[in-house]
Amino acid sequence: MPPEVNTDALMREVLAMVAPGTPLRDGLERILRGRTGGLIVLGEDGSLDHIARGGFDINVDFMATRLRELAKMDGAIILERDASRILRANVALFPDPSLPTDETGTRHSTADRVSKETGIPVVSVSKSMYTVAIYVSGRRHVLEESSAILARANQALATLERYKMRLDEVNGTLSAVEIEDLVTTRDVVAVAQRIEMVLRIAREIEGYIIELGSDGRLVSLQLEELVAGIDKERVLVLRDYVPSGGHRQRKVDKAIEQLDALTASDLLDLSAVARVIGFPASEDLLEQSASPRGYRLLARIPRLPDTIMDRLVTKFGSLQKLLAAGIEDLQTVEGVGESRARSVREGLSRLAESSILDRYV
Repeated sequence: MPPEVNTDALMREVLAMVAPGTPLRDGLERILRGRTGGLIVLGEDGSLDHIARGGFDINVDFMATRLRELAKMDGAIILERDASRILRANVALFPDPSLPTDETGTRHSTADRVSKETGIPVVSVSKSMYTVAIYVSGRRHVLEESSAILARANQALATLERYKMRLDEVNGTLSAVEIEDLVTTRDVVAVAQRIEMVLRIAREIEGYIIELGSDGRLVSLQLEELVAGIDKERVLVLRDYVPSGGHRQRKVDKAIEQLDALTASDLLDLSAVARVIGFPASEDLLEQSASPRGYRLLARIPRLPDTIMDRLVTKFGSLQKLLAAGIEDLQTVEGVGESRARSVREGLSRLAESSILDRYV
């Protein structure tokens, strides 16, 4: 049996290795143009010993032209895991024939079974179908032209932009009701839900960027601009609202893990999201009042270190008490001198004023 592998992570690693602009992709495209087909195994850790026969050792630096020439022979080509060297060529592979596979062609079925049996990624180049397929522990992925991937990536970016606009709206609403001390569970959950939706679309786009390689630079820049600071915002929301008691950071980490694990249908259920965050269950769950600790607004004050932020929250306990604190009150916190206390006081006042104006003007 192959060792346990993270199939998603390994598939992404291989997709990055065969993305446009990489030496391995160049070699695969040369094989396609030559109409010879090929079977390339990405790694040799000893698990191939009992199924590999014949061939010859090469152990030379990888070159696309070398891969193309070696593919003219019928056997498999074995590369280093990172495709930096060609180790062996013209190798006959005999995986367990009892392993199930949906593939019908000899080359593709061999690639599928070898990957299932060893856990090593295998790339199969089809001579007749003019395609390149990647096999990773039972998963199959066919490489596409960059134009097709770009079309899907741009569509996902347009969707992400709309979701980000909606997130900004609910985020602004949450800030305003926090200032007014009118927060309900619904306000908090709406932000957490939208953050999770944005992050899921972003992860989908990241997959496209990996496949696009050098062709995905503009998509990558657009994605970075749209999701900058979203991960931090999710942590701040949870730090503000996860239940008190116990180790707060562990509760935040657990909530993030559970949010990631929610199905698409569960994510649309605000009550399900509320329970993951830790709000107490009740018939009017979404209408319960909630009190922020103040992390979200404090994080918007320039040059305020995280350690000082933690001390301020520990000292005052809630955003409303922070808003009511004067400069002298703030100076009782370790590390907060007169200058920093004034900066915090004025920063919170500006945020309070702008949040109210944004909501009602």
